[in-house]
Amino acid sequence: FYIFRSIDEDRKIKYRAAVKIQSWFRGCRVRAYLRHLNEMVILIQKWWRGYRCRKHFRKMVETAYFIMKMNFYNEMAVRIQKRWRGYYVRKYIHNYYALKKYLQAVSVNNAFVRSQLQEKKKMKENEEKMKDLEKKEKEKKYQARKMHYLLSTEQIKKKNNSPFRKSPDPMELKKKNSKPLSHRKKQVKSKKKNELYDWPTCKKPPAKKKKLPLPPIGRQKPQGPFRDTTEVLWQRCKPLEPTLRVAESINSPLEKAREGIKREEWRNPIHDNEFLPFSSYHKNETEKYEPKKKKSGKYVQEAYGTKQKKKIYPKKWIADK
Repeated sequence: FYIFRSIDEDRKIKYRAAVKIQSWFRGCRVRAYLRHLNEMVILIQKWWRGYRCRKHFRKMVETAYFIMKMNFYNEMAVRIQKRWRGYYVRKYIHNYYALKKYLQAVSVNNAFVRSQLQEKKKMKENEEKMKDLEKKEKEKKYQARKMHYLLSTEQIKKKNNSPFRKSPDPMELKKKNSKPLSHRKKQVKSKKKNELYDWPTCKKPPAKKKKLPLPPIGRQKPQGPFRDTTEVLWQRCKPLEPTLRVAESINSPLEKAREGIKREEWRNPIHDNEFLPFSSYHKNETEKYEPKKKKSGKYVQEAYGTKQKKKIYPKKWIADK
């Protein structure tokens, strides 16, 4: 029994050892294969990436060479254009000889203008000097006329004609040749202030509120209950009220002017007073005249043509009725 048991245990140990060796060998083989695959993958990626980078680098070199060539061509073209434009401008636009002639003409013209300005300046200075001399001469003449009372005589020698001088002063000669100043006339107040201003002609209309004085005494006042003279003059000299034909232009329509007149009448209405017939007023004092409602009212617009043309002054009536 012990022999079989030892053989069985030895068999199990050997079996386990064989399994372990097989697993180790298989693991080494798989790992070696995976390592080989990894190396092959890395090699393939290396070659592919190198190919792609070399291809991209060739494109970059081509573009850089093309850009360098185009820059070189552009620079050469700019140099050629610069030389040609300089030649063209120097020959046809900014010609040296033409510019020289122009500058010479400008210098000649400037010299001529300067000479003219200097002459004009001298003339102005001479005119100012003449004006100053004339002004001083006028002042001397005025002083001579003002100091004419100091003129020396044969008996009395004044300061300007001293006997100790060899020749008389020029001021003395001017006093002899000039006339003395005349006295100023006093301003006399006019007596026509209280009279009417252009009363018969009415060149300037007098104000309505201010009462003008009476006409001259030579005119006799007419008899009768007449209005005041100032009111008559104001009515005579009142401003012009043109007709419809004069106020409006030829091109404007007539209806437009009539509308303006109607608006003025509506703005300045005239209400009718009660009509009291004087012939039968004393008979029926209670019954008064009542106007029709259609004709006019206190707060109704009046019809066209009812505006009174003549002004009425009820305060100046002789009798109330």
